[in-house]
Formats: sequence, structure tokens, C-alpha cells
Amino acid sequence: MSSKNVFYGINAFTNEKLEGEFINASEEEINKVVEEATKAFDIYRKKDKSSIANFLDQIGEEILNLGDALLERCHLETALPFGRLQGERGRTVNQLKLFAAVVREGSWVDARIDTAIPDRTPVPKPDIRHMLLPLGPVAVFGASNFPLAFSVAGGDTASALAAGCPVVFKGHPAHPGTSEMVFKAIKEAAIKSGMPKGVFSLIHSNSNKQGELLVKHPQIKAVGFTGSFRGGKALFDYANSRLEPIPVFAEMGSTNPVFILPQVLKEKGEQIAVGLAGSITLGVGQFCTNPGLSFVENSEATNVFYKKLGESIAEVSSGNMLTSGISKAYNEGLNRISSLKDVVELAKGKENEIANRATPKVFKTTISGLIENESLAEENFGPSSVLVEASSKNEIIKAAKDLEGHLTATIFGTDEDFKNYQELFDILEKKVGRIIINGYPTGVEVCHSMVHGGPYPATTAPQSTSVGTNAIKRFVRPVCFQDYPDGLLPDALKAKNKLNIWRLVNGNLEK
Repeated sequence: MSSKNVFYGINAFTNEKLEGEFINASEEEINKVVEEATKAFDIYRKKDKSSIANFLDQIGEEILNLGDALLERCHLETALPFGRLQGERGRTVNQLKLFAAVVREGSWVDARIDTAIPDRTPVPKPDIRHMLLPLGPVAVFGASNFPLAFSVAGGDTASALAAGCPVVFKGHPAHPGTSEMVFKAIKEAAIKSGMPKGVFSLIHSNSNKQGELLVKHPQIKAVGFTGSFRGGKALFDYANSRLEPIPVFAEMGSTNPVFILPQVLKEKGEQIAVGLAGSITLGVGQFCTNPGLSFVENSEATNVFYKKLGESIAEVSSGNMLTSGISKAYNEGLNRISSLKDVVELAKGKENEIANRATPKVFKTTISGLIENESLAEENFGPSSVLVEASSKNEIIKAAKDLEGHLTATIFGTDEDFKNYQELFDILEKKVGRIIINGYPTGVEVCHSMVHGGPYPATTAPQSTSVGTNAIKRFVRPVCFQDYPDGLLPDALKAKNKLNIWRLVNGNLEK
């Protein structure tokens, strides 16, 4: 085995190798696991809803059975604290249970039935029935910043499996040991649940080549990704260069603009400043929803807000980032921002001498500075943010209109502010996937109504979400059955509703 094909997990606190060797998957190995997934699809997609739901529940149980050993390895590979990892493990298991409940209930298949009218004139109406069916094997890519909830058994995996699609997972090289442990848990769950071989596979890689091979494989039918714009756009381009293009559901980051309107700034500026500092630096700024861009209108209250924000940031110490590469990119981003014209440093956190250091920083510019330096609107992954000072309401509205797509936007205001800035709401509905009022964007609730997505360049698929139960619909397609004998129809569409699901029958929703 060539040494260049082997890589190791790295201790995020010391940058030293951890125990265990991981091998870059060869093209032959990738072909093999995709072929196994393709064979598994023919069996798995026919599994009844209880079997798939039980499989998802069992994955959660097997993850819990790993105990603290999983958290200990994950802590070393990511520098994330135990408390955070315990919470993330709980979220991962709860996501699996939530999708299991959706599958078990069954109405997500969107069954629609229009019965025949043979004596309709001038043309008889045929019997037409519709439901959602799984696409096929799905390639999923793990995220660096959520080594459990957006990784091997994370939301993309859970939603794809729930839809009836086998998954070939490309592990993130920042936490290969964690990935391997969770993979073994899924494998054990598959055996206990009687699932076909190939329903879930893991390939390791610390290069981009394996990802390209996976996405370009003709039997892969969709891609799920959470990560950088550069990575997501590359996968999107690979998928669209295929003879048969396939959908890519890539969540590629965001600066999550915040608008702090004049009256609320006057009444609660200091309170908002404290909360904003916490949101900027939460998790060492390594969430895709950390606020990277905030807009304020210049007034007497502005300086009070700046002062409190600076004091709050100054109390936060440097944090350990996930990897040395992420730390390097963050600090290069700080240097780039500092060098820009009309940009000044407003606040800085405490320096610590740690391996993969990220020191919080907040910069300030004007609307004209933002226009001149368009890169300020781009994500600098880590605990930094840019405040943009406007001279008028018109400048705020113009800045909102100029925004690209983002995952979230936040508006702080009073009832008076909301009345005066009604146009802002209309603009942001076209720019983001989630709008928050008088709150902070960090923290994504996993529930039926959540949308974690947004227009390009935040994602490649603005009609979808990667969090919440609607994520299941990324990995399916509608199929119509016309004039089928009842015995040939899928159970969801048979005359007798033995699955007891909600169905749209001749335009009426009923069970």
C-alpha cells in the first residue's frame, strides 16, 4: 500500500496523528460500493414503511450503544467540547427518530387519486394516480463542523434512507475515526433490521478525486452536501457534466445578514449587542448560521451599541478551530478584510496560544465601503463579522436589494420599525430561506416546518431544505399511474387505503 493512499485522524488540539490508518478509496472500491447500493435499491425501495422506520430507529440505538467512546474520539478530532457533542449526538438520534415517525405515518408520499369518468364527453377521463418514489442510490458528503448531525448518520443520510434510497457516504477527512465508528453502528443496525447489503456504505478520502468519481458514477442519482461554496459548486459542476445530470443539494454557507432598525437600536441596543457577540462567536464561529454581516443606521444610539459590542467581544477568548486548514483560512480571511479600504477593526477578543487558534474580530465599514469591497459579503468561516453603517433608510433598503442568496436574515425592530421598514420584509423573502425576528440565526430547530436552505449561492437547490422533515422530498420524484388495475398499484394508491395515510382523492384530502 502506497503511503500517499493512507491518512490519519489528527488531534485538533496538538495537530498530531491519532490512532488508526484510513485508506483513500480506489476507483474500483467506489465502483463496488455503488454497484452494491444499486442492487440494494431494488430491494430496499420495496420495503414496507414499518421496516424502514424500524431501521432508522435502530441506527439511533446503535449510535447510543457506542457510548462515550464516540464522544471521546470526536472530541480529539474536532476540539468540540463534550457538552456540545452530547447535544449533537442527541440531535442526530432525534433526527433519525423524527424521520422514522414520518415514514411510519406514511402520508409524505403525497398520494393523489383522480378516479375515472368513463362517460365524460367529449373524451372519457382516465383513472390517474400519483405518488413520490425514491430516486436511487444517493452520494452524501460529510460536513466538518457537525461531525455527528451533518455527518455519517446526519440529516442527509436520514432523509435519503427514509425516502427509500441507499446511501454511499464520503467521510470528511477531519474526523475519520468518528465516521468509522458511526458507520459500524449503521452497519449493525442494517443487519439487525434485515436490510440488504449495500444499503449504506462509507468511503474514506482526504483528496477531492474520490468525491468526483462518486458524483460522476452513472448509478448515483442525487447528491447531498454541506460545506464550502467551492466544494459544493465543484460537485454541482461534476453532476451537470454527466451524460445524465443529477440533482445536487448543496448547502454552501452564508453570511446571514442582520438588520438592526433605528428604534430598537435606541431602546435595546446594548442588549442586542451582547446577544450578537454571543451569536458571532458561538462554536468558535463554526456554524453556517453565524451572523457575518450586520446593518445599522447611524444615530446617537449607534456608538452606544458599538461600545457594548466591543466590550462583549473583548471578553471572548480565542477558540480552537476544527482543523489547522480551517484555522489558516480564517486568519487569512482576517488579514484580507483588514487590508481593505474603508474597513476598520471595531473589536477583538482575547488572544490564546493554542494550536488552531481563531481570535474573534468585528470590523466596521460603510455602505459605500461594502459596495467597493464586495468580498465583505462573503463568508469568512469563523468568529468574525462585519458591521455596515448606513446613513439612511434608503441605504439599508438598497443594501438589502443587493444581497445575494443567504440561509437566514434577521430583523431586530419595534412595531414602529416594522411599519417603517415593511419593504425590507418583502425583499428578504426573495433572498433567504429563513427570516428571524428579534432573535439570532444560530441554532437550527429540527422540526416539520424548518427551512435550512436559500437561493444561490447559499445552496444549489433553493426549492429544498436540508433540515426538517421536508428534506425527504429531495430524494424522490413523482410518478403517475394511469388506468392501472388495483392489484398492480402501490399500496399507497390502492382503492382501499390500507396504509391509513392522507390522500388527495378527487381534490379532497381524506383518509
